[in-house]
Amino acid sequence: MLELRAATRLVGMPRLRIARDREAAQFRYEMEASPQKSARNAVAVRRVRASDIGQVIALDQRVTGLAKPDYWHNAFSRYGKHRQREGAFLVAELRGAKSGSSILGFIIGEVRAWEFGSAPCGWVLVLSVEPRARLQGIGRSLFEAISTEFKRAGVGRMRTMVARDNRLHLMFFRSEGMLAGPYLQLEKELD
Repeated sequence: MLELRAATRLVGMPRLRIARDREAAQFRYEMEASPQKSARNAVAVRRVRASDIGQVIALDQRVTGLAKPDYWHNAFSRYGKHRQREGAFLVAELRGAKSGSSILGFIIGEVRAWEFGSAPCGWVLVLSVEPRARLQGIGRSLFEAISTEFKRAGVGRMRTMVARDNRLHLMFFRSEGMLAGPYLQLEKELD
């Protein structure tokens, strides 16, 4: 038992993570082996437009169960209209779709620098895909597009934060090669 514990520490990976790694690998396999994989080629990722915000709000409400129109209008103002050099608000839709067609997913990211000594890096702030359109490469297309935006901004690393019990997001980000980083999130309830 001592040897296993020492080996686990050496690798820096608790035994529980092995199961998560298998889940992430299975998730990646399912995405790659999906019979609808060709749908990924039919997806276009572009910058959000003001006319998309209603669909973004509706998609987020379907996924989270919460209506947050003020949040999304603010996000559009911050990442869709302004500060496009430091951040991006991207949407996915069917390639060749007419204006006003259904948004299949969205992602928001920004470049942050020097919080607690962290060198500049890209942060994925939000990612969501229409539940009926999952496992068709839409999340991956959005992830690759935001990665490209970060590279253009001159950063070589990206981060995100995932709730421990959100297996869907955890498996997705792990399948894209994201691993636990060097920082630990701390919080406190305010009275």
